[in-house]
Amino acid sequence: MTQSRKVALVTGSARRIGAQTVRTLHETGFNVIIHYRRSADDALELAASLNAIRPDSAQTVQADLLDIDALPALVSQCIGFWGRLDVIVNNASAFYPTEMGEITEKDWDILVGSNLKAPLFLCQAAADELRRNEGCIVNMVDIHADRPLKHYTVYCVAKAGLVMLTKSLARELGPEVRANGVAPGAILWPEEPHHDAEQREIIARTALKREGEPMDIARTIRFLVTDAPYITGQIIAVDGGRTLSN
Repeated sequence: MTQSRKVALVTGSARRIGAQTVRTLHETGFNVIIHYRRSADDALELAASLNAIRPDSAQTVQADLLDIDALPALVSQCIGFWGRLDVIVNNASAFYPTEMGEITEKDWDILVGSNLKAPLFLCQAAADELRRNEGCIVNMVDIHADRPLKHYTVYCVAKAGLVMLTKSLARELGPEVRANGVAPGAILWPEEPHHDAEQREIIARTALKREGEPMDIARTIRFLVTDAPYITGQIIAVDGGRTLSN
């Protein structure tokens, strides 16, 4: 086993921003664990590509993060790959609209579960290991944790809770463990159908007048993990200046 390298678990990392985060941390020298729920083919392909670059440097784990009772075993599985776990990036997230008057308890369970409940219980399960290694947590928040997005009430509530969880983890797990959050703006559009006019309007409200890229998020996560030893309990907006406008 390659025990000298630090190990990072990125949830929901088979595709999109999570996959770019995995690649970026891998390039930095981390061994990486790619978590997925259903995207097995993408996860295995990503792991194979990284192992081709550096043998025995990437593993995959399948888990439903809403199965809270199974999270301690998931953490143990992750530690078992290389004998340690140093970083957790809570990237996995459900995102869809919930119209007022039509919100169901199932919507609440899914959106709060994936965006808030799962990160809390995953970090709790890994707390002792992270303390042992003076590790780091990065939570994927959202600029709409502070600026509610119309028709997305439950999602925004969940992300607002994740902001407070980030700050609470920083206080509860310090001084050994740092916890921070990244709040993306217009980086990747949802995969479900959307309107080009809405995209243009959102981009027009940014100070930089352009959308960002997954690498913008991945670089920020890398900074928080590797180059920010005196930063904890903070949320960094990576939004091109979107939060400067109404």
